[in-house]
Amino acid sequence: MVQSLGDGVWWYDLTGVNAALVDDGGTVTLVDTGMPWDGNRLVAGLIDTGFEPRDVERILLTHYDMDHVGGLSAFEQAGATVYVGTADANFVAGDRSPPLRNHKGALQRLTSPLVDAPDLPIEPLSDGETVGSFTAYHTSGHTPGHVSYVSESLSTALLGDLVREKRGRFHPSPWHLSYDIRDVRRSIQSLVEDAPSFEIAVPGHGTPFERGGSDRLADLAARL
Repeated sequence: MVQSLGDGVWWYDLTGVNAALVDDGGTVTLVDTGMPWDGNRLVAGLIDTGFEPRDVERILLTHYDMDHVGGLSAFEQAGATVYVGTADANFVAGDRSPPLRNHKGALQRLTSPLVDAPDLPIEPLSDGETVGSFTAYHTSGHTPGHVSYVSESLSTALLGDLVREKRGRFHPSPWHLSYDIRDVRRSIQSLVEDAPSFEIAVPGHGTPFERGGSDRLADLAARL
C-alpha cells in the first residue's frame, strides 16, 4: 500500500498513478491524491505509517488532472491547505474549466464532471515559492500550471507528470497527454539547471528512484 523511500518519505502506488506522503519537519504533507476512488487507500497508508487523516496539514498538487486531484475530498474534514500552481488553481477550485481548444484541455474537460471541487483552502503557487522545505518549480507543458517540488534537506523531488518512469529511465510526458510537448522539454531542462541535486525522485507514473534521482533527470535532459 505504502512504501518507504527514505527517512520521512513514503510512496503510494495507486495502481497506475503515484502519490507521496512526507513528514516535512513534523508537518505531515501529502503530494497528489490519486483518483476519486483512492481516498480510502490514502487514509489506510496514513494509518500504516502511524498518522491519521487529521494529521495532514497540507496537500501539494503537482497539477490538475483527475488522477492527481481525485482523492482531495477525503481530507476535507482535516481542513488541510491545498497548494497548486497558479495556472491550475482555478481548475482545482472549479472556478474555471479547462480549454476545449487544446487536445489535453479537452480531455480534462471531459473528465472534470467526475471530480468535485474540494471544500478546502487553495493556495496558488508561483515559481520559486517555498512550502515547508519544498521549493516549487514551475514546470509547465503537461498542464499550464504544472509544478515540481524539490526539498534539498530531504533530498527529494516530486516530479508529477513532467516525466514518467519506464524500464528504469525517465521519459518526458507524451504529446497526447500534454498541452505543449516543447514546453515539457524546456521545463525538464530548466529543472535540471535550477534545482539542487536530489536522491529520491517520484514521478507521477512508474517506479520512483531512491538514489541518483537528479542524475536520472539530467540523463533525460541530455537525451532530449
